[in-house]
Amino acid sequence: MHGGAWCRGDRLDEDNLNRALARQGVAVAAFDFRQPPQAGYPASLQDIHFAIRWLKTQAPALRTRPEGVGVMGLSSGAHQAMLLAMRPHEPRYAALPLPGDAAGDARVAFAVLCWPVIDPLGRYHYAKALRASGKPYPAGIDRVLPDHDRYWPDEQARGQASPLLALERDEPVTLPPVLYLQGTADRMHPMEHVERFALAYRRAGGELTLNLYPGEDAGFV
Repeated sequence: MHGGAWCRGDRLDEDNLNRALARQGVAVAAFDFRQPPQAGYPASLQDIHFAIRWLKTQAPALRTRPEGVGVMGLSSGAHQAMLLAMRPHEPRYAALPLPGDAAGDARVAFAVLCWPVIDPLGRYHYAKALRASGKPYPAGIDRVLPDHDRYWPDEQARGQASPLLALERDEPVTLPPVLYLQGTADRMHPMEHVERFALAYRRAGGELTLNLYPGEDAGFV
């Protein structure tokens, strides 16, 4: 799932990364999904949920296995990947029927998160505070704040769809193994959220490998 603060980009954004994985023998499907102004939350999550179910039905044709399908995303795409991995049976996200898929199985075997917006509510307030503090701050802050407002209907939705806050609220969630990649110089995705999520995920019983890359900013992969 590509990034772009839920509002920009398409399935070709990470073509180099996807092709590099494919050359190593990994079957890769890059998804498009609805974005503003066409639709905001939760439309993109419904599209991705549908795509995961569809991909699992196509696994034999791709010479892979349905039970081996995982998710990977970057920034807002990683947020959506993790949220769906934790909530594969959420009715709001499973709203689009897939013909011939009575089971509707959107469970995934793993999640790879590249600098995710792991707490949309917290990142929104973090970005507003960073801008209010005055420059210098990352140029992307001025871009993502309007995108937050375009995609999310309100504060309640941002908090409800936060993987970090869901864990800290002790909600029942699915916990596939996670690989979390983050650069230590990334000011767009606060390190405090990284550390809280890793702690909460492991505390809930999940397996999480956190790889920190010294001096790297967002987009380093």
